[in-house]
Amino acid sequence: MFVALLKDCTTIMRTATEQKERATLLVSGGSTPMPLYQKLSEVELAWSKVCIALVDERWVDVDHAGSNAASIHKNLLQNRASEATFVALKTTQKTAVLGQSLCEQAYRQLPRPFDLTILGMGPDGHTASLFPAAQGLEAALDARNKDLCAAITANPSEVTGELTERLSLTLSGLLQSRQLHLLITGADKFSVYQRALASSDEMLMPVSAILHQNKIPIMVYWAP
Repeated sequence: MFVALLKDCTTIMRTATEQKERATLLVSGGSTPMPLYQKLSEVELAWSKVCIALVDERWVDVDHAGSNAASIHKNLLQNRASEATFVALKTTQKTAVLGQSLCEQAYRQLPRPFDLTILGMGPDGHTASLFPAAQGLEAALDARNKDLCAAITANPSEVTGELTERLSLTLSGLLQSRQLHLLITGADKFSVYQRALASSDEMLMPVSAILHQNKIPIMVYWAP
């Protein structure tokens, strides 16, 4: 999976940097994409033209173990990719609700459409920080909501842990991409993916909203 994925990501971002003054790569946290980011950081392309930003973030400081920004700095913003610009989601505001407007302003400055957005999927059917039945989820999935970012409070679970306060791209925000790549590993997540394909309940399986839309192409990469 990672060989094909790395090749495709490289092609997309190289084309974008060759054709435009600024390109945008949106990335997810979690352990699954980190090997990809490590390899991608070594790829030769015009990284100084690339803006890298997160699809979601836990509302913690960058020195916290749960920070997605810290993972991106450690795994992607290295080697050749250290020349890229990084835009964080976490602000100095006390809560994600209070920080949403500043994040919205920052993300509206990113070149759009985003050239590539890399998503993951949890065993509960979430993607980005669009968690099942979360506070703020209904508005974040509403196609009439044109905000790029939304404050989300997830229900505590084994997946979320104690860090339930998040900021996430909305469905509208995610769909302002040229291409979505969804990464899945293992038999259990493949089963979740199949259930999401069959589900029409986006509040229960939020990733279904991405899989069922027909606005932009989505490529699904799976490895056993």
